[in-house]
Amino acid sequence: MPPGGPGYRSGEPGQRAAGRGTAPAMAPIPKASNAPTLNSKSTMIKIAPSILSADFSVLGQEVERVLRGGADWIHVDIMDGHFVPNISFGPPVLQCLRRATEGFLDVHLMISQPERYVDAFLKAGADLLNFHIEAEGEMGGLIDRVHQAGKQAALTIKPGTPAQAVYPYLDRLDMVLVMSVEPGFGGQKFMPESLDKVRQLRQEIQRRGLQCAIEIDGGINLENAPLAAQAGCDILVAGSSVYGAPDPALRIQEFKQACQ
Repeated sequence: MPPGGPGYRSGEPGQRAAGRGTAPAMAPIPKASNAPTLNSKSTMIKIAPSILSADFSVLGQEVERVLRGGADWIHVDIMDGHFVPNISFGPPVLQCLRRATEGFLDVHLMISQPERYVDAFLKAGADLLNFHIEAEGEMGGLIDRVHQAGKQAALTIKPGTPAQAVYPYLDRLDMVLVMSVEPGFGGQKFMPESLDKVRQLRQEIQRRGLQCAIEIDGGINLENAPLAAQAGCDILVAGSSVYGAPDPALRIQEFKQACQ
């Protein structure tokens, strides 16, 4: 069943089909911003709720409500049970999610062999494909495959990996993701030392005059979000802090206000 249940029409993202026993059709979700932009005083930070913390039984509605609430991207965590000790889902679920929304899908591949699955996730609807520098494979070739498909490419670094590991690829990347927890499970405590890597990356990106955004993922809340923005982050991934809030839309706006 597609995310959001049988009321979803694949050709009308974000809407329910009107009919007997169904709610009236809702207004279409506005398309989320799809270009990573460098953090500046004139650019509001982007919020990317992670669906790892959403209710999978109504995934379409969960995505819909955060996009309507002001989310910029949707962060999709793909885990293989090998690279990280957890399993999430694969291309078929992403394909269903793509039919349910026009929002920007930021797909984070926490898998050991991304070269085996890059094409499948691109075909399924990823807008940005994000793989780990620690994974197997030749990173330059993976970046090229993503760009050749007309999509955006990013590399991720785990807490134990230095920022310098991605320096050779910065001029070819649209974004770098800094993990501020060990990848694999949601709800972990933020590692403040990750902000040192954000600062190093921002300094190197600016020194080289590059247009490469920085995203941070793991334990982000209203207390540490301003610190991440000040360090140089452009996009904040927030899972449980958004989906666990009584009012996710209000929480998204609180994040943006806190980072101004």
